[in-house]
Amino acid sequence: MEGVFMKKNWVRKLITIVTMAAALVLVLAGCGNSKSSSSNNPSSVSAIKKKGTIRIAVFGDLPPYGWVNKDGKRVGYDVKLAHQVAKDLGVKVKFVQVNANNRVDALNSNKVDLVLANFTVTPQRKQVVSFAKPYMKVSVGVVSPKNKPVTKVSQLQGKNVIVTKGTTAETYFTTDQKKVKLLKFDSKTQQFNALKNGRGVALADDNSYLYAWSKSNPKYTVGIKSIGPKSYIAPAVKKGNKSLLNWTNKEITKLTKKSYFVNDYNTELKPYFGKEAKPSDIVLPTK
Repeated sequence: MEGVFMKKNWVRKLITIVTMAAALVLVLAGCGNSKSSSSNNPSSVSAIKKKGTIRIAVFGDLPPYGWVNKDGKRVGYDVKLAHQVAKDLGVKVKFVQVNANNRVDALNSNKVDLVLANFTVTPQRKQVVSFAKPYMKVSVGVVSPKNKPVTKVSQLQGKNVIVTKGTTAETYFTTDQKKVKLLKFDSKTQQFNALKNGRGVALADDNSYLYAWSKSNPKYTVGIKSIGPKSYIAPAVKKGNKSLLNWTNKEITKLTKKSYFVNDYNTELKPYFGKEAKPSDIVLPTK
């Protein structure tokens, strides 16, 4: 009996030792993974500097913010800002072209480090990406043919209004103007072509670049210059990327104090907006 008791006691001790060893392995593995996940973040500031390149999402068909000109060069307000960000980080910039409806996916799938694609801050988007400090203010506007101008929302009830998927214009009309019928497109090029082809009575989008588009297309006018709440345009990073978020916040603060955005407006936006807008309509004040 004594031998059986000693054997059972030995087995208990062995089980205890094995259990403690397994727990220790799990703890160490957890610590290692925590450190590894932090150091392996491909979009952290240290990782970007080590690679020597920052991947920035921009539009390719949205003058005057981000587009490819006739010489095949990327230009625009956001593109110029992207170059400045890369310069201040001490790295090169690699542009990744996106549409409005895949900006979030580009971040979450690690295809880009930063989004500078006229990205409006909304409560819904704040749930899935992290926005840095804003560098622009905008609101939804409505453009229509000059010979059939739309000057008030009541004219749109029961009519087709053109929007781009994933934009604040789509959100506004879906939420607050449910009697309006929406024709939704994937890109800016598609939506403006649809307006020219008469597929809708009007087109809704951020008023800032509707000013530019109507100046280049004089048969159209921004009959409703502002509708719904004021919104803000900001850089965005992947959720949890505190390293790049903190750096970007400091960068926006620094550039604002240096009046960088006023200069960027005068260089990139003013020639396209003409007299429709002024810097204070777009640029946030220096604090």
